[in-house]
Amino acid sequence: MIIFPAIDLRGGKCVRLIQGDFDKETVYSDDPQATALKWQSMGAKFLHVVDLDGARVGSPQNLDAIKKILDTVEIPIEVGGGIRTIADVEKILSLGVRRVILGSVAVENISLVAEAVKKFGDKIVVGIDARNGFVAVHGWEKSSQVKVEELAKKIVAAGVETIIYTDISKDGMLSGVNAKIFSELQKISGAKIVASGGVKNLEDIRALKAAKISGVIVGKAIYTGALDLKAAIEISEEKSC
Repeated sequence: MIIFPAIDLRGGKCVRLIQGDFDKETVYSDDPQATALKWQSMGAKFLHVVDLDGARVGSPQNLDAIKKILDTVEIPIEVGGGIRTIADVEKILSLGVRRVILGSVAVENISLVAEAVKKFGDKIVVGIDARNGFVAVHGWEKSSQVKVEELAKKIVAAGVETIIYTDISKDGMLSGVNAKIFSELQKISGAKIVASGGVKNLEDIRALKAAKISGVIVGKAIYTGALDLKAAIEISEEKSC
């Protein structure tokens, strides 16, 4: 299981939101590069970077900050937020990003997802952000009528191998994860699932590992010190008996 430390960018700064609410923002660093280096030094093998401004307006907005992170760390990064065209995907990948996360566009234009997978293969992953079982779009500010399971099946049919599934109700709340919902989606869809939302301690990491989840994104817990990233990574890399 891979642990992905999250770096959420807004106005070039490293921030965290509560349940995706832009009015509930905490700025943790004016220097995302230093934050990226910190997580790398603690053993992170992959970083999860979200362009919050991009997600809100519908096109990448924090390319300079993303490029600086790439120039600073040696580990790969994945980037999401406002990537809604093939040209956007190409622009992000040209920076040296390992994986591009498509979100809202998967709800609105599944054929574009299929086209992206055909062109870029496993460099394309899709994020499903859910509220009460339905998919949220456009920086989580709008809810759709599309059910999570329904979208997941379409995504896999389009060729996507990995889905990042975020439980919005728990995001930024440090309330613990429900490993069962991630495990069920993994079984229903046949995709690898990266869990996101609510991780608060090492027990959550153990529960997700036991559920054979592919990866987990950790955010607020590592910024507040509630979760020891080094210890979490050690648990994630333990061989199963």
